[in-house]
Amino acid sequence: MRQAMIVWGGWDGHDPKECAEIYEGWLKQDGFDVRVETETKAFADPEIRDYSLIVPIYTMSSIEDAEAKNLVAAVEGGVGLAGHHGGMCDAFRQNVEYQFMTGGQWVAHPGNVIHYRVDPVQTDDPIMEGITSFEHESEQYFMHVDPSNEVLATTTFTGEHAPWLKGAVMPVTWKRHHGQGRVFYCSLGHRASEFAVPQFATMMRRGLNWAAR
Repeated sequence: MRQAMIVWGGWDGHDPKECAEIYEGWLKQDGFDVRVETETKAFADPEIRDYSLIVPIYTMSSIEDAEAKNLVAAVEGGVGLAGHHGGMCDAFRQNVEYQFMTGGQWVAHPGNVIHYRVDPVQTDDPIMEGITSFEHESEQYFMHVDPSNEVLATTTFTGEHAPWLKGAVMPVTWKRHHGQGRVFYCSLGHRASEFAVPQFATMMRRGLNWAAR
């Protein structure tokens, strides 16, 4: 049986516990044995290098160098990494090795929680199959992103809340490789209630399974 580990904590405003419970339910239904932890020291466990998937949900926190190095080495060795919103790509702001692995880092969300559109750009990808453009309510993440990401969906800033961004197209969902490991990310999901949006839930569940070894 494939083994997955969810590590949740950090800022409560992103509903980490609730999100972890959603992921745990999906992964168990999809045939994973799931380990759930609430401290970053779990990333330092040598056993994670044998896992199929790791899901971080740890916004605005810190990670010890040894923890980050073991996590990165696990992914480079073939363990999958998948997550959403600030839980994965605003997790450990001071650790650039972690950011290099994830493919992006949050820097702003002009207007805070707003309505915006998400546009698939690779509709032939199995993760995006059947998903068309949809309106969404969340923080519209402006991110610094790795140009090597394989972008699956984007959003376009209207300039209403930051006029200089008008027309800027920003990746929302991507997949990538880091070493031998697969990495999947989606910037939606400011609150756990967003998992009720079928397009978001579908992308995330497929992304988890794609990333898993």
